[in-house]
Amino acid sequence: MTASARESPPALLRQVPLLLVAHGSRNPAADAVVRGLAAAAAVSGPGLDVRVCYVDVRGPTVGEAVAELVAQGRPGAVVAPAFLAAGYHVRTDLPEQLRRAGADPDRFPVTPALGPDRGLAVAAFDRLRAAGHRRGDAVVLAAAGSSDPGAVSQVRRAARMLGTVVGRRVRVGFAATGHPGVGALVDGLRRSGESRVAVASWLLAPGVFQERLRASGADVVAEPLGVHPDVVGAVLDRYRAASFPLERAA
Repeated sequence: MTASARESPPALLRQVPLLLVAHGSRNPAADAVVRGLAAAAAVSGPGLDVRVCYVDVRGPTVGEAVAELVAQGRPGAVVAPAFLAAGYHVRTDLPEQLRRAGADPDRFPVTPALGPDRGLAVAAFDRLRAAGHRRGDAVVLAAAGSSDPGAVSQVRRAARMLGTVVGRRVRVGFAATGHPGVGALVDGLRRSGESRVAVASWLLAPGVFQERLRASGADVVAEPLGVHPDVVGAVLDRYRAASFPLERAA
């Protein structure tokens, strides 16, 4: 389902700011994706005040973003983690940074991570088809990886969602933390008789992990999800669900 097909954003989108929180990267292209996603969300929700901050590497930090909102007389926002699974940064790091910033949890509610989400699975398949996926290809969903079992479970759930779109089982590989690694999984699929292997990127933006996918030896490697309409739609869905209690309390 594309963002245009989702329910039109209600008037409340003009009331509560959205704080989009990403990991942070030294790669300017990754930063451009995050800011592009924020800009697209603002356009899709007319009047929506969207801010961007990061938990690591670059600024503004979470604390700086919270301080700026409070200084501007807006002591509250929906905090949406721009992550595809709820690993350490979503479950531990972000809440701790909000706590240190003095952010009232009732005024700064944190939404679930963007994934797993069926719309994002559709977006991943769109990227895969654009890269040259053919019907019958073995498909790998490639994520960065995590030492958090819950986050890994969410990636496997996303793979099952993608499998319903692709029409066959989708395996999971990891670019950094976790097993199997993407390259080893691609090699194993070839040894098992698969003639072509396609890698779907379960990454939001380009960077070192995406380059590892390109080096995996797969026949097809999709681009990251980026500013796909269904990613924008997922952001707005998370925002919409969390903003109702804030509106009622206003």
